Amino acid sequence: MRAPPALHAFAGYGIELEYMIVDRQTLSVMPIADALLRVASGSNGLEVDRGRFGWSNEIVLHLVELKNIRPEPALEPLAAGFQAEVGVIDRLLAPLGARLMPAGMHPWMNPAADTRLWPHDHAPIYQAYDRVFGCRQHGQANLQSMHLNLPFAGDDEFARLHAAVRLLLPILPALAASSPIIDGTASGYLDTRMAAYSTAVTRVPSVIGQVTPDTTTCRADYEAQVLAPMYRDIAPLDPAGVLRHEWLNARAAIPRFERNALEIRVIDVQECPLADLAIAAAATAAIRALYDGKWSPLATQQALGTDALAQILSACIRDAEAATIDDAGYLRLLGFPGRSCQAGALWQHLVETTLPDHGGPWHDPLRVILEQGPLARRILRAIGTDASKAHLQAVYRALCDCLETGRMFVD
Repeated sequence: MRAPPALHAFAGYGIELEYMIVDRQTLSVMPIADALLRVASGSNGLEVDRGRFGWSNEIVLHLVELKNIRPEPALEPLAAGFQAEVGVIDRLLAPLGARLMPAGMHPWMNPAADTRLWPHDHAPIYQAYDRVFGCRQHGQANLQSMHLNLPFAGDDEFARLHAAVRLLLPILPALAASSPIIDGTASGYLDTRMAAYSTAVTRVPSVIGQVTPDTTTCRADYEAQVLAPMYRDIAPLDPAGVLRHEWLNARAAIPRFERNALEIRVIDVQECPLADLAIAAAATAAIRALYDGKWSPLATQQALGTDALAQILSACIRDAEAATIDDAGYLRLLGFPGRSCQAGALWQHLVETTLPDHGGPWHDPLRVILEQGPLARRILRAIGTDASKAHLQAVYRALCDCLETGRMFVD
């Protein structure tokens, strides 16, 4: 069969949302994703096709992933669709004594003791990955994200899209950080998921580079400069070639040439799909403005060094919206009329200048994020000075309730 023609940039959207399965009473992780998927499929099938949406698992048994199966032409309808899927899953989990928990990391999971690798289909891949990198650690077993997939058709669209995404990646944690707690205490990072993720595969440095990707001009250049060195370096540790696939690439955004899409991986999952899709909409609007050359031409975008972007990403992983960005050249590329600002102010500028009608359906969730801070900031305020297990359970139970009912977590 002939593959369908590639979608042009911004002609479709793919969203993947990852959630933890936790005990309804204690909120500790429950490794029962396979039981959930079997119940949902009505058979031994471990992938659930519900027409527009699908459910599956990756690597660990306490995680379930939801995605729209085919690219959607607009983001707006997806929020309600994902919310309905969450409701179905929670109803199926209730008799199993479980529920879904949002946010980028579980706040007290012990990966060394609590990790259960997926033992079914694709298990050899996960076993090989575990042998090379070790999955029983934060940044591997304890992380939940939203992946935003944007299509491209041909080298010209790929180069322009990659350049635009590359510029926006460093400030995405300022909008989306939702993982301030690790091992039962504040980590010092607003986006602890990305802090842990950034060091999880350093045994083979070419797999992740500087997290922020280098400039690329076409598929052949990317394959020669990124994929070929990665495959060469992993080969001694994976002689059977089990991991020799483009998804091994752990950069903050990776091209999936097999489906002509660029997959953004730097976004923590939020408290409800409405918040996730609002962040996807804000990110996409800014990426499209860059793609169209609204503030800067392609050559200027591509000329900015990766070191500078990596420094901004590091600051936003640590401080989120409060991170100071004092790279005037970077700010000019994003149309910001100043030499220095906090990341939250930069996002206010981007939303105001790229989203029509004050954000339309995304106005209310983006207002919460821009005025009260990303979810990580709101979690820390809710915890306050009481980081006892009982209080953490109360805060994260409220987050579970937000996911179940589709509400923002507000002060």
